[in-house]
Amino acid sequence: MTSDVAVPAPETAATNGHGDAHTTAGFGALTLGSIGVVYGDIGTSPLYAFREAVMAASGAEGAPTSAAVLGVVSLILWALIVVVTLKYVVILLRADNNGEGGTLALMALAQRAVGTGGATIVMLGIISGALFYGDAVITPALSVLSAIEGMKDVTLTFEPYVVPLTVVILVVLFAVQSRGTARVAAFFGPVMCVWFAVIATVAIHPIIQQPQVLFALNPLYAVSFMLHHGIIGFVTLGAVFLAVTGAEALYADLGHFGKRPIQTAWLFIVLPSLALNYLGQGALVLADPAAIDSPFFQLFSQGWMRGGMVVLATAATVIASQAVITGAYSLTRQAIQLGLLPRFEIRHTSEAHSGQIFIPRINQLLLVAVVLLVLLFRSSSALASAYGISVTGTMVVTAMMGFVVIWKVWRWSPFAAAALIAPFLFLDLTFLAANLLKVFEGGWVPLALGSLMILLMYTWRRGSRLLFEKSRKLEFPLADLVAMLEKRPPQRVPGTAVFLTSDPLSAPTALMHSLKHYKVLHEKNVILTIETAQTPRIDPAERVKLEAISPTFSKVTLKFGFMESPNVPKALAIARKLGWQFDIMSTSFFLSRRALKPAAHSGMPRWQDRLFISLSRSANDATDYFQIPSGRVVEVGTQVTI
Repeated sequence: MTSDVAVPAPETAATNGHGDAHTTAGFGALTLGSIGVVYGDIGTSPLYAFREAVMAASGAEGAPTSAAVLGVVSLILWALIVVVTLKYVVILLRADNNGEGGTLALMALAQRAVGTGGATIVMLGIISGALFYGDAVITPALSVLSAIEGMKDVTLTFEPYVVPLTVVILVVLFAVQSRGTARVAAFFGPVMCVWFAVIATVAIHPIIQQPQVLFALNPLYAVSFMLHHGIIGFVTLGAVFLAVTGAEALYADLGHFGKRPIQTAWLFIVLPSLALNYLGQGALVLADPAAIDSPFFQLFSQGWMRGGMVVLATAATVIASQAVITGAYSLTRQAIQLGLLPRFEIRHTSEAHSGQIFIPRINQLLLVAVVLLVLLFRSSSALASAYGISVTGTMVVTAMMGFVVIWKVWRWSPFAAAALIAPFLFLDLTFLAANLLKVFEGGWVPLALGSLMILLMYTWRRGSRLLFEKSRKLEFPLADLVAMLEKRPPQRVPGTAVFLTSDPLSAPTALMHSLKHYKVLHEKNVILTIETAQTPRIDPAERVKLEAISPTFSKVTLKFGFMESPNVPKALAIARKLGWQFDIMSTSFFLSRRALKPAAHSGMPRWQDRLFISLSRSANDATDYFQIPSGRVVEVGTQVTI
């Protein structure tokens, strides 16, 4: 999970491309910020994870046995230690792409290391990115619903209002996204600190009363449970995984907070609080097996204390949802920059934080999907079955790409890299297999969402490549055209013309049409290409590359990182410092707008042709996306068959 919630670390400082932004904010402020943003998802898992796992472990027996309770607590604690602490905190936080983490950052790093023949890695990146959207839909629905369900423990008269109130909270949450999250995010860290302090403190008394629950710290209880419970143990493992959902956030938010603040927050605050709470819930159920219906809220005594906890839980789950929603925006921007999705409108909601973005189309799609899920499943127990598959799938892919990075980037021998990653991959695959048992109970939802996103990303990438290859065959070599124009120049007009093109070796379509129809040429002509690097950010000194082709023609290449929003006017201001003399108000930008039509033989099936064309039509205007002043743009329409 990635998130671009405003935090004490100003992202705009990370312009050196090496993730050094973290040093601009105090270590304490970054640690507090990471508690609020990174750990919202995993921090709210105690609301439902223990209950679902024990109910799965009890099977047909009904009341949970002490062996089932101790086995589940042991499984949860050791999942937190092995999957989260060892795999993510110790190993993967070191596999950064110039200070950035996350599934697409890892994909770009692995692809760069492999060089040619990285198609498999791109496919892995597409799969993990697509599965994240499934997570982004289920997390808000499940976490907010599980918190509001706590009202039933205060008084049963609230029961009919659980689903409507959940929908209202979610609609309000998505409605305020366009205003940015900077003001609200200031409270994220303190609220989550209170949350972790409360869930840890309330668990101490039950543990003292039932000290035998501490036997669960012995991993042999987890192993024994799995060995003696057969298929029920395997089903339980799928529910246990709910306790580690959100672990990807540790890695994904690396660029916002840095390695040490995330590690410190986990080891000294989050892990101890979660461990205490799970032990406390286990102790409570050992003393009273009937408490399994709602072990989390029954840790709190009746009355104002339990009511107050429902309010705090709601706040914590909204924070967890906020992080995953903004993570969807961040992932979408990276996917657009890496050529996996068409251009969508991206709005910046903060002048101080470049990571503060809002994508209206993604926001609308997420809202519709989340509300549908709540209305379809209507309870957190039903939704819990749908959770896990997308996250385990992402974790499996992350482990695979982690192997490539350890082997190729860290330069370990393939055997040493395999020896390090294989145990984690085996565990992730076991969790995935356990979660796949829940496909018919609701697990089909993230699989369907993920499959749809994989289809869209694959179609867009393949279609874009075919279109590029077809266009290159039809276009005239730029060098030959410039030589002809310098030899026999047409009528010249004052000013500078900038022609945007994705292929700097071929004459831009807009230039060819301009010559064909107007039969004039500007005094200065610039062929402008915008490239996306496989690093998160680009040093401003490396942003612009100038190359003179002839006295009146030059090439300009602007390079942006995949975490950056391309701003052409700002980048051209750097070009002026490098000696390119131009006035933005006497410069015209020529863009070609292509109307696509399906061809008889395109290289893709007809239905995929039509899907690519519809995706192309939905793409945001290049003028807006590259932030070019609309008054200076001339668009030339062309028809292209694909």
